[in-house]
Amino acid sequence: MAATKTLPHLSKSDNLHVPKHGVVTLFGYGIRVSLSRGHLFIDDGIGRERRQARLPRVGHRLKRLIVVGSDGVVSLAALRWLADQNAAFVMLDRDGTVLCTTGPVRPSDARLRRAQALAPVTGTDVTIARELICQKLAGQERVAREKLSDEKTAQQIADHRLTLAESETVDDIRSLESQGAAAYWSAWRNLQISFPTKDLPGIPEHWRTFGTRKSLLSGSPRLAVNPANAMLNYLYAVLESEARLAAAALGLDPGLGFIHVDTPARDSLACDLMEAVRPRVDAYVLDWLTQQPLSRQWFFEERNGKCRLMASFALRLSETASIWARAVAPFAEWVALQLWSANRKATRDIEPATRLTQRYKREAKGTVRLPSEERGPRFQNICGGCGKTIRVGRKHCGNCAISTATERLIDAARTGRVIANSAEARAREGEQQSEHAKARSSWKLTGQSAPFSSEMYLARIQPLLATVPNSVIAKAIGVSRWYAGRIRKGYRPHPRHWEALARLVSIRNISNC
Repeated sequence: MAATKTLPHLSKSDNLHVPKHGVVTLFGYGIRVSLSRGHLFIDDGIGRERRQARLPRVGHRLKRLIVVGSDGVVSLAALRWLADQNAAFVMLDRDGTVLCTTGPVRPSDARLRRAQALAPVTGTDVTIARELICQKLAGQERVAREKLSDEKTAQQIADHRLTLAESETVDDIRSLESQGAAAYWSAWRNLQISFPTKDLPGIPEHWRTFGTRKSLLSGSPRLAVNPANAMLNYLYAVLESEARLAAAALGLDPGLGFIHVDTPARDSLACDLMEAVRPRVDAYVLDWLTQQPLSRQWFFEERNGKCRLMASFALRLSETASIWARAVAPFAEWVALQLWSANRKATRDIEPATRLTQRYKREAKGTVRLPSEERGPRFQNICGGCGKTIRVGRKHCGNCAISTATERLIDAARTGRVIANSAEARAREGEQQSEHAKARSSWKLTGQSAPFSSEMYLARIQPLLATVPNSVIAKAIGVSRWYAGRIRKGYRPHPRHWEALARLVSIRNISNC
C-alpha cells in the first residue's frame, strides 16, 4: 500500500519497528497513539529522535504497548484496536509507578471472585500465601547460592523455607518472608557497581555499591537513591503490570490479595503474584551488574537525591515485559484453580480456563511441558573506559584497549622488577652465575681450545643462528632464553659453547672450518 500524503516518507533510522518479543515502549514529549483507516499510528521521541510507525491489523506482532510518562494523547479508538488485537496497554510514570494497565477484555465469573473474597474464611488464603512465599524463598536461595556465592545466607533462607510448612496463619507467613528478605538483601549490601572510567569523577560514592533496599528518602524501597535499586524498582513495576494483566485475564480481582493487606491505590493480588517471580528479576539485574558496567547517562539524580532512569534506558528494561508475563502466568492460573476448588458448588463444573499458558490445550495434544523460556534482550555492552557502545564479547573500544594494554604492560613490568629483586630471585641468579663460572674454569683447566677461530664462528655459525628459536639455543647450551636471544642478535658467547652451536646449525665438519 502506498503511503498517504499525511504520512511522510522516513528513513529507516526514524521508523519505529516492532521487535520479535512484541514489546514497544514509547517515551518523550508529545506521544500520540491514534487510529486512521484501520491502521494504528504511533509517534514518540524528542527532536531529531522522533519516531513514527504505522501498524496494520494483520502481521504487526505487537503484544505490549508501554508508555513511559504522561505527555501525549491516546485515542479511545486506539485502545479498542489494541483490545481487538489481544495487545495490552501499560502506562508507567517516569519513576516506574504503574499508572494504568488494560488488556484483552475477558468475561469474568462471579463465582470465582466470590471465592476470592471468601478465601480468608475458607482458609484458601493460607494455602496460596504459603505456596507463593515458598517459591519466592526458593528463588532467593538459588540467587544467593549461585549468583552471590553466599552459602551461609542461602542456608538461612532455606531454613526459613522449611519452617514455612508449619505456618498456619498468613501473619506467620509474612514474618518468615520478612526474615528471609532481611538475610537475602544483606548479601547484596557490598555488591560493587562498576562504571566506565570516564564517568567515575561524576559518580556519587553511594552509587558504587548496592547498599540497602531501604531508601534514605522514604525508609522503604520506594524513591531509590542509587542506580541498582532504581533498576530493580522499575522492573518490579513492569512485573506488577504483567501480574495485573494476568489476574484480569483469568477473571480475578487484582485488588483482593492474600499476603498484602488492603491498601488504597494498590492491587494486592498483583503484588502477591509478583512475590514468586521477584527472584527472577533479581537474577536478571544481578547478571547485568556483574557482567557489564553501567553508564552515567542512563540515570538522572533529582534535587532531593532520588535516582531516576532516563527514558532510553527505561525503554530497554521495558523490553523484558514478555519474560515476566510468561513467568507469572503459571502462578496466576494456579491461584485461580485453588480458589475454584475451594468453592464446593463448582466441583461439578469445568475448571477455569488456562488462557495464559494454554495448559489444557497442550495436555490434549500430549505435550505437558511448557515451551522453552524466552530469552531476554541482550545487555547493552559498553566500554569500561569511555562508556561507548561496543560489540558483544569485548570489554573496551579500540582507543581504550590501547591505553589499558599499555597500563597492563607497565604493571607487568613493575611486578617483574619486584620479583627480580626479591631475595629468592637473587639467590637463584647467584647460583646460576656460580655454575657458569665453574664451567668456564673447568673448561680452561682441561686445556681445551675452541675447535675453530673467532673469525670462522662469526662468518659461518653466527648468521645461521638467526633462524634458530631462543628456546632451542637455551636448551642446547644450558643458558636462559634472554641470553639465547642476545646470541641470536650477534653476541659472541664463551668459546666452550661454539661446538654445540655449530652442531645446532648442522655444521658437522668443524675441523674443515
